[in-house]
Amino acid sequence: MNIVAFKHFDFDDEYAFRSWTDLRGHQLAMRDPSIEINAEWMHEMDLLIICGGPMSVYEEERYPWLIQEKQFVQQAMQLGKKVLGICFGAQMIAELLGSPVCRNEYKEIGWHVINRTVERHSWLAGLPEEFTSFQWHGDTFALPKDTRLLAYSEACKVQAFAYGDHVLGLQFHLETTPACMETMFEHWSSELIEAPYIQTAEQIRSRFEQSEQSLKALHHILDQISVSL
Repeated sequence: MNIVAFKHFDFDDEYAFRSWTDLRGHQLAMRDPSIEINAEWMHEMDLLIICGGPMSVYEEERYPWLIQEKQFVQQAMQLGKKVLGICFGAQMIAELLGSPVCRNEYKEIGWHVINRTVERHSWLAGLPEEFTSFQWHGDTFALPKDTRLLAYSEACKVQAFAYGDHVLGLQFHLETTPACMETMFEHWSSELIEAPYIQTAEQIRSRFEQSEQSLKALHHILDQISVSL
């Protein structure tokens, strides 16, 4: 399987994805969409992963390269390519499906409980009905038309949704490693304020072992995607 992954900040840790592709024998190309997007990637790829990022999807004036990235993602969905959006990536998919992205009432930063709905999707088959994942986001969106709500949290109504059988958006971060979290603390410490759904760096560090379970869950999702091709 040929995978293209859009990486939106330089210290985003590739380990969660690369450890899986190396183990399963798949090809992974991490791309920076702010530098280049090549139309040839569309023909070569079986799966597009849109990773998280510190920007918002509605900031085209500040990040003009977002326009071309959105065009690429839109085309991928229209062509029936497998697409997995994570946090910023899920928000981009939602916007492209007609659901504007906006600020959520609460930011979610830290380890938070995710609840699955009664809706099923093959890529999430086997995941617990309730699990904990790392989160770091302030934006949200309403469930796009013609999609299925797959998961929610106390602070965010849409944590996972599916568009058909080939597109999945996840608001939460199963892929974030403790090393990446430490760098996030350094770069974005100003966001760690006292608020209902924002944990301190110490609280987040105390649960670093949870990242092992998150890694297993992400690899399980990727396995499900690979067998659906």
